[in-house]
Amino acid sequence: MAEVQGTARLAVDVGGTFTDVVVEQDGTRTTAKVLTTSHAPEEGVLEGVDAALEASGLALAEIGILIHGTTLATNAIIERKGAVTALITTDGFRDVLDIAYETRYDQYDIFLDKIDPLVPRYLRFTVPERVSVNGSELKPLDEAAVEALLPKLDAEGVTSIAVGFLHSYVDDSHEQRVRSIIAAKRPDWTVTLSSEVCPEIREYERFTTATANAYVQPLMARYLTRLNTELDARGFGGALFMMTSGGGLTTLETAVRFPIRLVESGPAGGAILATGVAKATGVDKALSFDMGGTTAKICLIEDYTPEAGRSFEVDRQARFQKGSGLPLRIPVIEMVEIGAGGGSIASIDSLQQIAVGPQSAGSDPGPACYGRGGTAPTVTDGDVTLGRIDPVSFAGGKVSLYPEKSVAALKDKVGDPLGLSGELAGYGVIEMVDENMANAARVHSIERGKVIADHTIIAFGGAAPLHASRLAEKLAIDRVIVPTNAGVGSAVGFLRAPIAYEVVRSRYMTLREFDAGQANALLDAMQAEALSVVRAGAGEAELTEKRIAFMRYMGQGHEIVVPLPNRQLTREDTAMLKDVYDREYQALYGRTIPDADIEVLTWAMTISTGEAEQASVADLPDVDAPAPSGQRPVFDPTTQSFADIAQYRRDDLSPGMRVAGPAIIAEDETSTFVSASFDAQIDASGFIVMDRRA
Repeated sequence: MAEVQGTARLAVDVGGTFTDVVVEQDGTRTTAKVLTTSHAPEEGVLEGVDAALEASGLALAEIGILIHGTTLATNAIIERKGAVTALITTDGFRDVLDIAYETRYDQYDIFLDKIDPLVPRYLRFTVPERVSVNGSELKPLDEAAVEALLPKLDAEGVTSIAVGFLHSYVDDSHEQRVRSIIAAKRPDWTVTLSSEVCPEIREYERFTTATANAYVQPLMARYLTRLNTELDARGFGGALFMMTSGGGLTTLETAVRFPIRLVESGPAGGAILATGVAKATGVDKALSFDMGGTTAKICLIEDYTPEAGRSFEVDRQARFQKGSGLPLRIPVIEMVEIGAGGGSIASIDSLQQIAVGPQSAGSDPGPACYGRGGTAPTVTDGDVTLGRIDPVSFAGGKVSLYPEKSVAALKDKVGDPLGLSGELAGYGVIEMVDENMANAARVHSIERGKVIADHTIIAFGGAAPLHASRLAEKLAIDRVIVPTNAGVGSAVGFLRAPIAYEVVRSRYMTLREFDAGQANALLDAMQAEALSVVRAGAGEAELTEKRIAFMRYMGQGHEIVVPLPNRQLTREDTAMLKDVYDREYQALYGRTIPDADIEVLTWAMTISTGEAEQASVADLPDVDAPAPSGQRPVFDPTTQSFADIAQYRRDDLSPGMRVAGPAIIAEDETSTFVSASFDAQIDASGFIVMDRRA
């Protein structure tokens, strides 16, 4: 880990369409947005870094901390472009990845296709070994059988191995020995142990997480090494951190070992940004709305805390339907993600209705209006056709747009089959994608027992400010906040993230037979592991610690989270733990089971640095309403014609200024569309606040 050389901080978010870069020093922020170079992501990163540094007047040597989030691991899984990976598991458990949950995500679909495992059956091998659920050895590892597999793996071109034994979360000695054997014989191979990447019960999720980590590890290791080498060659002498899906930062070394923890790093940064905006504006119930070029992400934030989870599905097969993807057991910020980004492709389905996504045009060829060879109409083409995007200032003028290509693509693929003009086809596409996002938000809130209309939308990402006011209309939400630099919001969120690391271990015990000594020994080992990672990046900074346990009534199938005290546990703590569990259970289900024993299955600990301070909101000054910078013709579906509305440059607006809808507030990375239902005002923090008219 390099020592910090400068005072400036830089964040990079590699998305499916755009790569966003933010440089921050002494309260001044400079941004850049460039197209993602999917064939070699580091090229886009370096291009964006150069552009942002040039605009800020800084040199790379003046950057003290560089924070990076990427979709590379996610894309490799979705596109099946990872390493040739094998799984070595316990005799008799070769087909765990196929058996999965033995459930169907859509029980009435007789043509249902379940997701294919990352490791096909012919690359899954078993060896004799067995450890019991309490950690005692029932059958020793057959080391000769492990060595005998190596020629078979050579013949299949395997370069990465996942090792997952049945109860290795209790005793990992057999997995460790397999790694030692492989390292001695095939030192160039990468090896992932399920006991390290996901040391928890439930072998299906543990095996899928281990195989996913092994699948992307060579790719991610090469990419991160190339990027680090290139940055060093250009004079970077600071510290490089990676954003994780759980909302914390981790070291490059840890990211190379566990790249699967990076799969939702970009969206996690957005949730951190939204949390900071909620704190700064006093919004205790917020709906984080992040819409970029490929997907839209929605996250509920209450009491200034985003919902956190322990599982995530990637590569869902059925229009992002829950249960149709590959489950990963990693720390994540809980959110719903749908294929509704600016690059999402619009088409006509078999029922002659407009469908949008989940396929995306990405950055190459991109939407039709990019003029890079794309012919499929996208959401961005719809916004351009309706006049909501200024072709001249899009992406700060770095990406030229061709509106006539948008109209032609929409008319050809959507309008002509339905007998609509190109403009009405564009409106239909925008209405459909807005309804898809509104429906996802409704379902997400209902599943969690929340009233969506009680929330405030915090919108960011390249496309979200264009769609937020219409989304609010559909959800009966009265306020929308668009933060500063919303178009690169996730990268801004990276700069607010703490250095953090979570450790999870499964160790079964009941409260009636609670073994405080065993629990404390486990927690002490977890603390030491977490500290070793966090201290590597945080030095002697003040740290916070959070301990939780996953508990359930005896015989139940799922657990709930119970907070633990940050101290040594005693046998007398069982009464306290039971009271806390009953209270949490009562809050969720409205009742308790008084005489049932309580099981503890899994323990988790997170150690992190403190969060960045948020600016306080001052009183607004009295400022005269500004004159618009111009007029833009925007399509009005009620009259099926264009009408001029006011357009403002965000840089020209000061705190206190009000803008009456309909209007457009343009900036380099995005534009905010203020619908006729809303008026907008710039608040003391520089945020655009849209309030519904009475």
